[in-house]
Amino acid sequence: VTTRLDQVGNSEGALSNRNMVLNGSMAVAQRATSVTGLGGNADAYNTLDRFKLSAEGSMAGRLTMSKTADGPNGISANCLKLDCTTADTSIAAGEALILSTYLEGQNVQRLGKGIAGAKQSVISFYVKASSSLTFAIELFDGDNARHIVKLFTATTGWNRIEFNIPADEDDGSSALDDDNAASLYINFWLHGGSTFTGGTLATAWANKTNNNTRAAGIDSFFSSTDNNFFLTGLQFELGTATPFEHISYGDQLQKCQRYFFKLEGVHNARLGIGGYVVGATEARFDFILPVSMRAVPTLSGSGTASFDASTDSADFTITNMVINSPPAGTITGLGLQIATSGMVAGQAGGLRLRNAGSSLTLDSEL
Repeated sequence: VTTRLDQVGNSEGALSNRNMVLNGSMAVAQRATSVTGLGGNADAYNTLDRFKLSAEGSMAGRLTMSKTADGPNGISANCLKLDCTTADTSIAAGEALILSTYLEGQNVQRLGKGIAGAKQSVISFYVKASSSLTFAIELFDGDNARHIVKLFTATTGWNRIEFNIPADEDDGSSALDDDNAASLYINFWLHGGSTFTGGTLATAWANKTNNNTRAAGIDSFFSSTDNNFFLTGLQFELGTATPFEHISYGDQLQKCQRYFFKLEGVHNARLGIGGYVVGATEARFDFILPVSMRAVPTLSGSGTASFDASTDSADFTITNMVINSPPAGTITGLGLQIATSGMVAGQAGGLRLRNAGSSLTLDSEL
């Protein structure tokens, strides 16, 4: 029996790898499963991988962001939850709360956007809230400063929202950059001042000449401490909407590690990273990454580690470690270097995290 792709709802792409969003099932949370006190004027990845929370303007509102086991049955056991903990009813013009995921230009070339033959696409997602609240979803082309926006209403039960996006040929010569930088942004507008909520919503592709076409008509997530927002099953694909694409946790984790990778310590955990001492205060390690990272990552960490040698060892704080930057090209391995004291030149050994809670992170996020 031969089944055409259009018989299953999508004539534009393959049945697998059709979702351009990573971690749309909200399963992977390498950084943390819950973070409190978010808001103010911050722009960061906090909990769930690939989902960034941007709070613009010095707003009074605060929230908790978490990975929560409350997803719709048959779609995902998990969802992203935002819980308003401090309300903000005096909204300044420049305030905005945006939940986003960024897509590399080289991963969205299938859209053919900005040139002749561009293709239509669709964003779908499952959403609910503590009460009926209206928000906006925006697809923003950062390479050409163009966007299209749709209002949606979240109710107290899970609903699937579909955002059908027409082909955008623009001027016929405005292709998305074919590189590892951010080209498309999927933005959920959850709160905004008059700078963003005035004017007329850009419900068709338009050049972003000012901000007040981006969130006109939305409610404020910070209107009450009773407000919650839940999101999962986010999918971006060519053509028309198809059922949510289920991907194994292992595959999702590996894809997320292109942008962020974390090693966590338990007491005296050995990491399997071998090294050698080049002087009394310097040791070097060769670290093979589980996947090729998007770019040379930023190294950070916390807690205490040690260089563990056969006859001696030296403790150091994670912050004493640096990356010896690899040459340009695919980032599959790194040279790590520590500066401390008490080591013996010529010794071989390994890297060990000394205490629970210690961690080593590599970050190459968009």
